[in-house]
Amino acid sequence: MKKVVACMLVALTLSGCKTSPTGRTQIMLYPEQQMDEMGVASFDQIKSEQAIESEQSSNQYVSCIADALIAQLPNKYASQKWEVVVFKDDSANAFALPGGKIGVHTGLLKVAKNQHQLAAVMGHEVGHVIAQHANERVSQSSLLQAGLQVSNAVMQMNNIEYRNTIMQGLGVGAQVGIALPFSRSHETEADIIGLELMAKAGFKPIGAVELWQNMEKLGGERPMEFLSTHPSPDNRIQRLNNKMQSANSLYQAAKQKGLSPNCKI
Repeated sequence: MKKVVACMLVALTLSGCKTSPTGRTQIMLYPEQQMDEMGVASFDQIKSEQAIESEQSSNQYVSCIADALIAQLPNKYASQKWEVVVFKDDSANAFALPGGKIGVHTGLLKVAKNQHQLAAVMGHEVGHVIAQHANERVSQSSLLQAGLQVSNAVMQMNNIEYRNTIMQGLGVGAQVGIALPFSRSHETEADIIGLELMAKAGFKPIGAVELWQNMEKLGGERPMEFLSTHPSPDNRIQRLNNKMQSANSLYQAAKQKGLSPNCKI
């Protein structure tokens, strides 16, 4: 039984191997159509539960940035119909979901001081979508859960002492050792994709660094990085600065093509 389940897990893993936009190997077990349907359903639920900003200038401003970014996406995403909604929420947040959905909170408009800084956040969130991070996270969760169930079954069959304690340890180990670093790698990858995307669209790449400097000033308690799903702002800024030279080259190329967004609130 143990060997059969192990073989099934290996087969599933191998069949779901793909490569991310930055060249990282990914495991994705679910069809894109299914993920799109889940994203659309989640977005519809959010719209039914959260207040939507009706003020025209905010909506036009966010849509202007979204249009510029979407135009630079790979064709299968650029040709997709996207829905952009501004939500009345004081948190400095934004998100994008499979199925062409983008949400921006009004609180973010107070932290992102200009179009370049807001494009950095929106580009980051769209980066999660085109890298199919949602699919990867769901697939990872399924595999982790299956692995823990197999471990538990094996220990039951062999009457392992302290099985419950061992299983709790395995659960914590999987979370800290696999799930959280995996999530941080997604954030770092989305930062890189978003930085390149905003530069190709004609937004100033330095806006990404300025945005995270603004986020740092917000303060608030944060968990240690190894217990967090997100890299620390300092580490994000350092990694973004490391990519700034190539991003500026993309930005200059965009300017030569006449791409210079003028999105104002």
